[in-house]
Parts: sequence; C-alpha cells; structure tokens
Amino acid sequence: MNFSVLVLVIAIVLFGVLAFRQMSALILAPLVTIFVIVLSGMPVLDTLLNDFMPATSDYITQYFLIFFVGALFGAVYQFTGAAESIALAMGRLSHNHFVAPMIMCITGLLTFGGVSGFVVFFVVYPIALQMFKRANLTRRLIPAAISAGCWTWSMTAPGSPSIQNTIAMKSLGTPATAALIPSLIATAAEFLMIFVWLEWRARSFTKKGKLFFDDSLKTQLAPEELEERTSENLPHPIIALIPIAAIIICFNVVKLPVETSVTVGIILAVVLMFRRVADVSHWIEVFNKGAADSGTAILNTAIVVGFGGVVEQTEGFTYLINNLQNLSISPLVFVAVTIAICAGVCGSASGGMGVAFAALTDTYKSMGVSLEAVHRIGAIAAGTLDTLPHQGAQITLLGICKLTHKEAYFDIAVTQILIPILTLFIFIPLVSMGL
Repeated sequence: MNFSVLVLVIAIVLFGVLAFRQMSALILAPLVTIFVIVLSGMPVLDTLLNDFMPATSDYITQYFLIFFVGALFGAVYQFTGAAESIALAMGRLSHNHFVAPMIMCITGLLTFGGVSGFVVFFVVYPIALQMFKRANLTRRLIPAAISAGCWTWSMTAPGSPSIQNTIAMKSLGTPATAALIPSLIATAAEFLMIFVWLEWRARSFTKKGKLFFDDSLKTQLAPEELEERTSENLPHPIIALIPIAAIIICFNVVKLPVETSVTVGIILAVVLMFRRVADVSHWIEVFNKGAADSGTAILNTAIVVGFGGVVEQTEGFTYLINNLQNLSISPLVFVAVTIAICAGVCGSASGGMGVAFAALTDTYKSMGVSLEAVHRIGAIAAGTLDTLPHQGAQITLLGICKLTHKEAYFDIAVTQILIPILTLFIFIPLVSMGL
C-alpha cells in the first residue's frame, strides 16, 4: 500500500479509536488532522490556516442558520411539552410497541419531506426521549433510530429531495426517480431490515436489563429533560403537530428556504403554546438552551469537515482517486466501491459523491453502465462508509443524545453501514437482470 494512503487509513482508524475513548471532537479533529499533515509532509501551520480552517468556517457559514433554527425548534418542543404530547399520542396508538422503529419512520418521513437531517435531529430527539422513557427502552438506541431514518432509505429512495439524490441528478443528468423499479424494491428491503434490527435490539436490551434509566451511561439526563406533565398540562397532539406540518408545507409546497420554513414553525409553536411556559423570562431560558445546543452541535460537525478539507489536499487522496480508476471489477460494483471509499475518506456522503463524480463520471460512462443505475448505486453507496466513527453528523447526534460512541455506535454502524451494503447486494443484481 502506498505510504500516503496508509497515512489516511491510520488517521481514520485513529479517529475511531479516540472517539471510542470519548475524546471530544473539538480536540480529536485537530489532533488527527495534524497527524495527517505531518506524515504527509505538508507545512503544519499553513495547512491548518489555508485548508483546515477554511473548510471548517465554510461549513459554519453555510449551515449555521439551519443548526440554529433547528435547535431553537427542538428546545421549544422540549420545554412546552409538545414533544411529550406527540410521544404520548404515538405511544397510545402503538401501545408502546415498536418504539425504536417508529422513531426511524418519523425521521424518515420528515427527511423525505425535505427537512434537513440536522434539523430533524433537534426536532425528533425530544420526541424520541419521551417515547423511549414511556416504553422503558434504553437510550442507547435513540441515535441509531433517528439517524437511520435520516440517512438510509429516505436519503436514497427515488424521488427523495436529499442532497445525495440532487448531486447525482446534476452530475449525471438523471431524474430523481432514476432506476425506479429496482430502487423501490431495494428501498423497501432496506426499510424492512432496519425496522427488524431496531426492534430486535430493543427487545434484546430489555431482556438484558438495559432499560431507560441506566447508571452505566457516562452522561445522565438533566431533571428538566425527564420532567413529566399530566395530559391536562400538555398541548393537544394536533396542536403540537401543526408547526411540524407547517415546516414541511413551507419547504415543499411554498418552496421557502429551509431556514425560513423552520422559523415559521418556531413562531407558530410559540404562538400556539405560549402559555405552556411560565413567563417571558422562562421563554428566554428556552431560547438560550436552544442557542447553546446549536453552537456545540455545529462546532462538533464543522471541525470534522475541516479534517476532510485537509485530507482532500493530501497526496494520498489524489493517489487513491487516480488508482480507483484501475480497479478490474464488474462496472456496477466498481461504481459502488469507488463512491463508498470516497465517502469514507471524506467522512461525508455528499462530499464523497461530489469527489467521485468529479473524478470518475467519464470513467463510469466509458464502462457503458446505465447512468440511472450509477445514480442510485451512488446514492446508496455514499451512505455506507461515510458513517465511520469520524462522520460529523453522527458526532453531532451523539452529542445531542448525550451518548458516546462506545454506548451507541454499534447500532449506528449496523443500520447505516452494514444494512446499506446489503441493500447494494439486492439492488445491483436487480439492475443486472434488466429491471
């Protein structure tokens, strides 16, 4: 293996090991980045200033408002009891069964409706927390349940408004419903596998005595997060759902930007549920909490993006991209492998797709592969190795859920690495059969 590529492999492994050792991303990302810089023979300070910091700050510039309004919305839903109201209503409908898969369904529907995954994290977490508490399920499954809904079937299904679908459309000139029939079959299979896994794991944890209140978890929840209200003190579930519906309508029907759409949801939530918070001073505390959450979340994500910005400048990354073009394997498998590797190195599905399509689109075309098949394989494959421990989105979500990699990453890996890979083993044969 080329030494420069080996450096990247060691860096990703080091990132994962230190993340499992519970090192903060704010320390971990710069530390591993410097490791890559030094062993790649790049100037340390110049690379940090000209590659690491611009990639970090560009991400904050592009996404801060999304994180900010999403965190405010989540705080309003937590402190007004709206999240608890929705959780209570859904628990009644399901008799507190299939709670983890139901959270996956909620997040998936919101994401497929066009709401940013990072916004969904903040919106759904307080709902998930209350539903898991009422069902007495371990909190360890909350991150997997939420992110599986955001980054798997709802991200790769035909017609999805996800950035992965959009990148493929722009790069290949294909429609959002590319390879419709095999895509629908693969999406249904992926959904079913994740549903079964989450439910099996929930029952397995319960049998082992791992319940909602678990002293073995590193971070225990604050009392206000666990506070229960009587149903008389909660907003009606329909009232609680109106702001969420407004966000989806504003974004998909009215075509407002996601930041504006979520702001409309916040205003509606405050107006409809104003009396659920004691007074104006308490409302200020609610917004302070949301603002603080947004800052922590975006920094944890952006600083990992900075690591990816440095990786893209290394000789090892260039060598890797160039040599991926020489793999002698089936064209459809070649598409899957190359995009998955790019996403893994970048720690980002969208980033990996962008790099792979920029470097390899002509190669894909020259191999005579259906561009619609490339579109869908690319969307699925990008959502596999991107979920290695250094992925910024998962670091953000684990922070929101107050859990560590050691406590919750295994189920994230199964639902968002293993199962999407199995989905490729379903989709590729279907396409090969001419469906």
